[in-house]
Amino acid sequence: MTLRKGNVVINNTKSYICEMADALKDMFSKKFYERLAHELNIADKNIHPDKFVKDVTKGIDALSLNQRMRNTSVVLKKHLPDDYKKSIDTLFKVVPEFQKSYTALLFPDFVGQYGHHDFKTSMEALKHFTQFGSSEFAIREFLKRDFDKTLSVMKKWAEDKNHHVRRLASEGSRPRLPWSFNLDEIAKNPNHTLPILEMLKSDNELYVKKSVANHLNDFSRINPDWMLKVVNSWDRKNEDTAWIVKHASRSLIKKGDQRSLAVFDYEKSPKVKILNFKILNSKLKLGESLSFSFDIVSEKSKSQKLVIDYAIHYQKKSGELAPKVFKLKDLNLKSKQKVSISKSHRFMDFTTRKHYPGKHAFEIMLNGKPYGKKEFLLQS
Repeated sequence: MTLRKGNVVINNTKSYICEMADALKDMFSKKFYERLAHELNIADKNIHPDKFVKDVTKGIDALSLNQRMRNTSVVLKKHLPDDYKKSIDTLFKVVPEFQKSYTALLFPDFVGQYGHHDFKTSMEALKHFTQFGSSEFAIREFLKRDFDKTLSVMKKWAEDKNHHVRRLASEGSRPRLPWSFNLDEIAKNPNHTLPILEMLKSDNELYVKKSVANHLNDFSRINPDWMLKVVNSWDRKNEDTAWIVKHASRSLIKKGDQRSLAVFDYEKSPKVKILNFKILNSKLKLGESLSFSFDIVSEKSKSQKLVIDYAIHYQKKSGELAPKVFKLKDLNLKSKQKVSISKSHRFMDFTTRKHYPGKHAFEIMLNGKPYGKKEFLLQS
């Protein structure tokens, strides 16, 4: 998933979503529902604002973000016209008042829950609503129920003039979309969505490019052979295609996958020496930053293309260490060149990661291979 905050595209990461969940759920507040009820009443005088607000806010404090979203759809079903087309007409009138807000996702959610009996109307609605708040979750409900028919529509969306619609074609069909159920049929046969990726491989909209790259990155974990075959067949002289391929390959590059490294001419076996490797604070507390520095010295007569990462080996609740790789920089290291690297890494608890006191480790990674490791202590 990629969130939009105003005109800013926010990268889809599980950490971001979970970290923001509490803040986002507060957007579904009584004040919001009063505003929604007002707009619904303007669109349809048969909808009574006070009754709607009373129903939709009942027990709301105990509900999570996703529960508030779904509860809104359930209550909308109760208050909107019984005729589905009329309900959609009403929502069409209301949705422009909630554009560029996370709350706009409730409109496609309503379609995803209650529109399966009227496929044509629902597809038109999801195409429209995605321009205000992404329909990526709702379209999966239709893929789950009528895969071939829905995918056929999404292939047409990949050629749409509107970049929000083109992006929906890729994002909604991702095999492993965060915060949604998996599409195992696509995971088992990636050729299902290949036509969509092919149509979008040189799209110049960043919003679309990120989705295509994330779609391919899903496959880098599920079926890396297929993913690499696809990106190797694409013309990377096109700068948009090159960006997509690079971003799509990030997981494989971090792992040091030789085939992926070869795509970008990264050195398969770097010939370097690591000097002056230092951790400046071997003991720290939660909320503090680990500062580190090291020098990379070339031991090769030719330039070497390197991707420099670092891994933090986190202490788990069980006492074992589990690594997570973080990106530092790409570097074209010239013959006999020395490059100094320094940075700091802050230790903060997130919804997706709780830190446990005890021994941790910091490790330098070059082209996916370890080049030095030091331990440090996270104190309680």
